[in-house]
Amino acid sequence: MDAIVEAALKKWPNVPHCYGWLALDARGDWYMRDERCQAAGPFPQVKGSRVTHEKLREFIARNYAADARGAWFFQNGPQRVYLQLEAAPWVWRVDAAALQPGGTVQSHTGLSTTVSASWLDEQDRLFLSTPLGLGLVHSLDMDWAAQAVEQGLWAPEFCRHADLLQRCGVCLAPEVNVAAGAAAAG
Repeated sequence: MDAIVEAALKKWPNVPHCYGWLALDARGDWYMRDERCQAAGPFPQVKGSRVTHEKLREFIARNYAADARGAWFFQNGPQRVYLQLEAAPWVWRVDAAALQPGGTVQSHTGLSTTVSASWLDEQDRLFLSTPLGLGLVHSLDMDWAAQAVEQGLWAPEFCRHADLLQRCGVCLAPEVNVAAGAAAAG
């Protein structure tokens, strides 16, 4: 986390969390979702404005984390901006590095990691578990992923998407869970 973000958290510790304004699609792109986009429909049917400013993308990536519930957020100064995720919190880029002994994949945020398990869901999407967490293989990298499977480096098992998220402790839409929890408590 950036030092300036940590300082803001200390200075303003009680800023309310934000929900619905930022999302991550299945290709690793961040989307800003203002009130108009949110009113037009749910993510990913209505995506919003793709974040293209490189410095902003890097800032989000450096300050991207999960809470104890498995809900992912971007710590924007003192405010925690919870994300809506299309498929998973990570989108893995796969290339020749994955096919080497001790091979690695790279996250949409630029972090490298090793693969510990793999699954195919009911939509034939390939998910990888890593020390960083669960992620979806980028659609452009399926040729590399197929080579990893053919070489026996990965042996995907079938798992329904909802079951995989539960198994890995991932929350796709935290505001829905907050509302459900408040209703249950009331």
